[in-house]
Amino acid sequence: MNIETKLIHGRMLINGDLVDSESRELLESINPANEESLGHVPAASAADVDRAVAAAEAAHPAWAAVEPKERSKLVRKLAQAVRDNFDNILRIEVVDTGNTVAKMRADVATAGDTLDFYAGFATEIKGETIPASGKNLHFTIREPYGVVGRIIPFNHPIKFAANALAAPLMAGNCVVLKPPETSPLSATILGQICRDVLPAGVVNIVTGHGMPAGDALARHPKVKRLAFTGSVPTGRAIQRAAAEGGIKHITLELGGKNPLIVFPDVDPDKVAQIAVAGMNFAWQGQSCGSTSRLLLHESLYKTVLERVVDRVAALRLGDPLDDKSQMGPINSKRHYERVCAMVQSGAAEGARLMTGGKRPNGSAFKRGYWLEPTVFADVKPNMKIAREEIFGPVLSVFSWKDEGEAIKLANSTEYGLTASIFTNDIKTAFRAARAVKSGYVWINGASGHFYGTPFGGFKNSGIGREEGIDELLSYTEVKTVHVLLGDGPVRD
Repeated sequence: MNIETKLIHGRMLINGDLVDSESRELLESINPANEESLGHVPAASAADVDRAVAAAEAAHPAWAAVEPKERSKLVRKLAQAVRDNFDNILRIEVVDTGNTVAKMRADVATAGDTLDFYAGFATEIKGETIPASGKNLHFTIREPYGVVGRIIPFNHPIKFAANALAAPLMAGNCVVLKPPETSPLSATILGQICRDVLPAGVVNIVTGHGMPAGDALARHPKVKRLAFTGSVPTGRAIQRAAAEGGIKHITLELGGKNPLIVFPDVDPDKVAQIAVAGMNFAWQGQSCGSTSRLLLHESLYKTVLERVVDRVAALRLGDPLDDKSQMGPINSKRHYERVCAMVQSGAAEGARLMTGGKRPNGSAFKRGYWLEPTVFADVKPNMKIAREEIFGPVLSVFSWKDEGEAIKLANSTEYGLTASIFTNDIKTAFRAARAVKSGYVWINGASGHFYGTPFGGFKNSGIGREEGIDELLSYTEVKTVHVLLGDGPVRD
């Protein structure tokens, strides 16, 4: 396997300048396919974060005063600049994440589309008039928070970065963005784009480790609005840090252990196809919405399982830059070791390994964080692989007898992000959709997101919703104004 790219020596964006960290410390980015260095970015300190927040705070009054349609034009210009850098961003994103190029094209395209989508909401940040009394006028207006902190994960860096900027910017906020520490390189290109398109300080990008950079952003007293996408443990840590830094509005889009519930009246081939697609193997299963628990009715269990195993075993692993590759390496060494440990626990606890579970054969896979796509059968609810998010290419298959058992099994984890229900009976579909404790439900489908529909989870899978107008409005505060029009008492 020959994966080459020019070494990148990136800088952070603070107050319109591309800068190094004050300490001059660097964070190395490693190609997960071959463990070779891709380059370096600054390792930001708490002092660097403070500089970025100060720049955002200083830039905010002027940015908030920009007319909505003019903000829209600038955000659309940002979207076009991302498209203009499509090929460069795509290549860097593929080698830095390990995700396959065929799917990452959609990620880069979505980055531009998301910015355009929110730019179209320029006139939708509206208040209300309220008939609270007959003599006076009562109304609300929406105002931006000021400085917004966004912390994004490694699985879709450029797509999540664009989403992290779009809604806050259109709402009139300035942003401090913390990219993932294991896949930070596309953020260096985004920093250059933002520098050239937006006024200084409106967007600031600080690269580095979660501790201290992410922690400093979460607890900064000037950051009143914070959003994080990632794991439940890190989400809890961010909640604690944020609380210590003041009272903040926080949204968290966290992990998932998502069920795909298959009723007995469906086509086994169609289910097998969707079950494999829903695992997002092109991202090595590293997607919070992956349907990683396949819950099969006992009458279909053997038939669907066989078809799923055949499809998974046939997936082509290889160079992520090769369009023919259907799965690449796991994102980082630390994550690879964790996923491998989860696979070992599945075997040790008695789940039946049907395919995968080891490093692929061949000289191309001797280096790098490679793991064959894996399917476990006969998984029981008390097993570790049934309860904990693996965030890797591991599918767990369960059997159930009646609907009550299926719903209980679906709701048996601490997570509640997505769920998929397969049935041809509309009453069963709606009943199950109401019963599952998940924030995003597909009926006879999986994995896809649709513009304008709010995405987020129940239980420990998060707080708040993204990807729709509700997200835009969440970056504003409501102010109530009373106009007393006549003489008389202050209160009616």
